Amino acid sequence: MFDPREKIALFIDGANLYASSKSLGFDIDYRKLLSAFQARGYLLRAYYYTALVEDQEYSSIRPLIDWLDYNGYKVVTKPAKEFTDSSGRRKIKGNMDMELAIDAMEQSTVVDHLVIFSGDGDFTTLVEALQRRGRKVSVVSTLSTQPPMIADDLRRQADHFIDLVSLRDEVGRAPSERPSRTQTTSET
Repeated sequence: MFDPREKIALFIDGANLYASSKSLGFDIDYRKLLSAFQARGYLLRAYYYTALVEDQEYSSIRPLIDWLDYNGYKVVTKPAKEFTDSSGRRKIKGNMDMELAIDAMEQSTVVDHLVIFSGDGDFTTLVEALQRRGRKVSVVSTLSTQPPMIADDLRRQADHFIDLVSLRDEVGRAPSERPSRTQTTSET
């Protein structure tokens, strides 16, 4: 599936990967994730996409974002939009699909294999476009949940589908193994 001579780029839909790993009962160890893909080829870039709620005094994702930024990931963020739905409930929307798609298209000129960590069916057209450029595309998500976290069209379009559950031993850790707050910035 991976050729060690390939230049690889990772595109991580943060919210989607978090939801997938949580539904499978483990956390992603992002240091192990980088190492796992560095072992598969020449890892040129690793992007992590997430929306941030700006008006919060403290965001629980901030320590992760800071750690990723200092440890080999290109972090792409934008402010989440807050709105009230028709039932009067406060909702937060932070779709990063466009940013991920543009970066993937730009990187397709220099990488051989793009790995998209998302099960979002909206990426099916992106995968087709990357393949037309002669690039190999793998998608990481899961079929092991009810309902599956990956859209069927996306799974079928990808050159390779990697079920996140198959990477658990390589890139995961039990939620009980989370680093303490003091370790977060230096050891995550």
